[in-house]
Amino acid sequence: MKIGLNATCFNDRPSGAKQRFIGLYSELIKRMPETEFVVFEPADCAVGRWFGDAVNVTIRHTPIPSTGRVRKFVAGFGYWSSILARENLDILEDFDLPVIAASGGRTFLTIHDIRSLHAKAYWHDRAVYRAVAGHAFRVADRVITVSETMRRNILEEFPRAQVSVIYNGIDDTLLSKITENQILNIADKYTLPREFIMTVGHLEQRKNHLSLIDAIAKLRDRGNSCFLLIVGNDSGTKDSLKARIENRGLSSHIKILSQLPDIDVFSLYRLAKAFIFPSTYEGFGIPILEAMAADCPLVLSDIPVFRELTEGQAVYFPPIDVDAMALAIEKVLTSSSERDRLLNYGRKRIGMFKYSSLAAQLEDLYLGGS
Repeated sequence: MKIGLNATCFNDRPSGAKQRFIGLYSELIKRMPETEFVVFEPADCAVGRWFGDAVNVTIRHTPIPSTGRVRKFVAGFGYWSSILARENLDILEDFDLPVIAASGGRTFLTIHDIRSLHAKAYWHDRAVYRAVAGHAFRVADRVITVSETMRRNILEEFPRAQVSVIYNGIDDTLLSKITENQILNIADKYTLPREFIMTVGHLEQRKNHLSLIDAIAKLRDRGNSCFLLIVGNDSGTKDSLKARIENRGLSSHIKILSQLPDIDVFSLYRLAKAFIFPSTYEGFGIPILEAMAADCPLVLSDIPVFRELTEGQAVYFPPIDVDAMALAIEKVLTSSSERDRLLNYGRKRIGMFKYSSLAAQLEDLYLGGS
C-alpha cells in the first residue's frame, strides 16, 4: 500500500493539529512498516524531519506555502495533478481545505472543526467556506474528525458525509522526562508565585480569556485572591487582554506567557493548582489531555465536547457566566475532596488517548474499516 499525506498546511507554529499529526502518524508509520508513506511538505517547513529516519517514509518537497489560501491555490495549480498521476497512491489524506482528491485511489480528509460556519464573519465568507467544505465532504471517501460532538456538528450541516471519529492523543513521554527539580524551579524561572492556576491556548476570541479575567476579578473582590497564568501565542487578542487586566487592576494577579517550550508548559501543568479552560467553541481540546496527564484538576466551560472528553466528570460552568466561572474555580481551589476526585478520574481517563491505540483505529480505516 502507498499512502500520501498532504502536510502542506503544517509549519513550525504550535497547534493542536500539528501535535496530532506528529504523534498519531509517527505511531502509524511504525505500525505499518510494509506501507510506503509519501509526505508532501510545504515550501517553508521541513515537515519530513518530524518522522526521523523512518525507512518507509519518502519526502516530497512542494512549492506550496503553508499559509495563505490564494497563494496555496496558485502554487498548487498544476502541481497536484502531475505529481499525483506519477505517485499512483492508494490513499491521499488531506488535513486542510480545499481538499486535494487522490488520482485513482481513495481520498481521506481529517478536519478538526467547522467553526468558520459559525464565526462572526461576513456572510459571504461563511458562504465560501460552506461551498468549499461541502465539495470536500462530497469528494472525500472518508472524513475523520476528532470527537463525536464534531461528528454530529458536521452531519447536521452535511448529512451525506462519511464521518468517522479518531480522538486527538497525547505523547506522555515528555512528562516522564521532567524532573522534580525542573518542576520546583519553574515558578522561579517565570517569576510566578508558588500557587497559581493556569489556562493554555492561543490568544483568540473563542478562548474566552476576557471572561476568565473578569472571574479572577470577582474572586479577588470576594477576598479569595488567586494568581492566573495565561499561556498562549497571540492570535489577535493579546492587546485587549492586557488592557482588561490593567482596567481590572489585576496586573499583580495575572501573567501572560508566550512561546514557551513544551517541557516548560508541562512543568507548569504539574505545578498549577488547577487548569481552567473557558472556551466558547472547540472541536476537541488537547490541553484537557495535557492537564489530566500532568495531574492537574480540570475546571471547564460547559460545552458538549468538553462533557464528552471528560464524561461529565469535571467541574463545569456556563462559558458566558462570569459568576459561575468564579464559583467553579473557587470550588476546586477550596475543596480537597473535589480535587482528589478530579485527579483520580483524570488518571483513569487519560489512558483512552494513547497514540498507539488511536493509530490502530486509523490503520483499520485505511484498510477498509468503517
